[in-house]
Amino acid sequence: QVQLAESRGGLVQAGGSLRLSCAASGSISSIKSMGWYRQAPGKQRELVATIAFGGSPIYADSVKGRFTASRDNAKNTVYLQMNNLTPEDTAVYYCNAIITTDSVRAYWGQGTQVTVSS
Repeated sequence: QVQLAESRGGLVQAGGSLRLSCAASGSISSIKSMGWYRQAPGKQRELVATIAFGGSPIYADSVKGRFTASRDNAKNTVYLQMNNLTPEDTAVYYCNAIITTDSVRAYWGQGTQVTVSS
């Protein structure tokens, strides 16, 4: 069994910053990638950033230059530093990981709300 534990999001003013973290635990053989998706009301879930093991982060165009994703492989943790937030960043943010246990599959966190006020 694998769990993804996300940190709490929050309410921040436009132009502000917020940092999310997500730690994977359980019967993990290896983690192929970890990253973040988000879903705003009435919209589809979209990729924010993802990092493959040994690779560089890949970002959505909408967050390039403002968000930074990083991983601590020793802790099975991924971080998302969000700077210069705008109201358009308001969404539920979900941690995602591709993990090998006895098989390879995608796992999701429970989601955390990020609200940016104007």
